[in-house]
Amino acid sequence: MSDNPAAFVRAYARLAAVPFVPEISLHQADEPIGLWELTEGEFRSEQPPPFWAFAWAGGQALARYVLDHPEVVAGRRVLDLASGSGLVAVAAARSGAAHVRSVDVDPFAGAAATLNAAANGVTVVAETADLLGGDAGDAEVVLVGDAFYSQAMADRMFGFLRRAVKVGARVLVGDPDRAFLPRKLLRPLAAYDVPVPPALESVRVKHTTIWELPGPAGVGGTAG
Repeated sequence: MSDNPAAFVRAYARLAAVPFVPEISLHQADEPIGLWELTEGEFRSEQPPPFWAFAWAGGQALARYVLDHPEVVAGRRVLDLASGSGLVAVAAARSGAAHVRSVDVDPFAGAAATLNAAANGVTVVAETADLLGGDAGDAEVVLVGDAFYSQAMADRMFGFLRRAVKVGARVLVGDPDRAFLPRKLLRPLAAYDVPVPPALESVRVKHTTIWELPGPAGVGGTAG
């Protein structure tokens, strides 16, 4: 493993357009298994698998929604949580967000988000942190792509998102029907059929929904 995350991202991922969001280019890995081994994946160590190296369905759909509905983020402070590549953060910045914060527990994700923002000519503040035990700070919009992939992660993430809406943030989630998404507590805004790497998802297209977590007493933003 490299002790220089930015250099590692440049070395093992190439800049390419995102299939469902071609306006945005990301540093992406061509072959997932080899990179996973390089990053000591499969959770064999404390190093998380390289979520930053791929355009996952939830993030692609959420980025598409934000670009198509810029009023969701325009002029607002945005938090892209469990950001991975920073795809959603870049989409928010391109859509006129006043400030975009990209947060992930993986330092390689932070490096990727910074490089990807620069490649797309936008500014994103990338942080390496675990925020799920805390709050969203001054974020007015919280965006989460494809983070409900395990029960433990889903429980922590949903607790964080509920705290965010209680203090007035708008929360949007992009999810390709992962098993641990609490659908009954969310409301759908849009749906897309998103192209994905078969090596990651065993299919070429994932039906993916944009969900909103309603605020107190069911108060939430409009679909835009």
